[in-house]
Formats: sequence, C-alpha cells, structure tokens
Amino acid sequence: MESRYAQPLDLDELARTANYSRYHFLRAFRRAFHATPHEYLTRKRIERAKELLAQSELTITEICLEVGFESLGSFSTLFHKVVGWSPSIYRARAWEMRKNPLKFIPNCYVIMHGIQVSDPKE
Repeated sequence: MESRYAQPLDLDELARTANYSRYHFLRAFRRAFHATPHEYLTRKRIERAKELLAQSELTITEICLEVGFESLGSFSTLFHKVVGWSPSIYRARAWEMRKNPLKFIPNCYVIMHGIQVSDPKE
C-alpha cells in the first residue's frame, strides 16, 4: 500500500497477498493500524498531497490525480475535512511559512525565549 497508494484499492488482492481471507485481513489490519485499509490509504494520500502542495509547483488538480483521487471536488472536500484548510489555502500558508518562518512563531514564545523578530512593517 505504501508504494501503490495512488492506485485503486483492491481489498481482495491485498488479502490474497497477505495470505488471509478478506474478513480476517480486515480485522488484522484494523488491529495493527487502528484504521481500515481504505482509511489508511486515504490518510497516506492526504499526507502525500500535503507534501506536494508545500514543495512542488504542480497544480492542485495534478496533485489530486497524482495521489490517486479521481475527483477534484471530493479531494478538496476530504482535504479540508482532514487538514482544516482547502488545498489552495494550505499551499499558500506552506509557501508563506517557507518564505517567512518567524511570522508563524507565537509572540509568547518569542518573548519567553528572546527571539529577534524583524519589524513586521519591513
């Protein structure tokens, strides 16, 4: 599942590969990963999408397809539900954080540790 996360999930094939029946595989997988195979795969796809949004210049549609989603709408809705921001807002925040990391340090932490932050007007 790690190397083929962008491909459709075939539960019967996964169970055969593990030499389990479909139902025993589901129980064993849930016990090991605290998620169903579908939930696990979705989590992996979202994690990879976050990496691509933060580090690449691919369009959101290209990223959606790259990580295995077939619909931009369902990808965006699920991404927002899991991450808390839409893919475009997540990307903007990630790029801004790379450009100006000190902007994202809470003021209480800056004061407590004496971190020098440039004047926000500059």
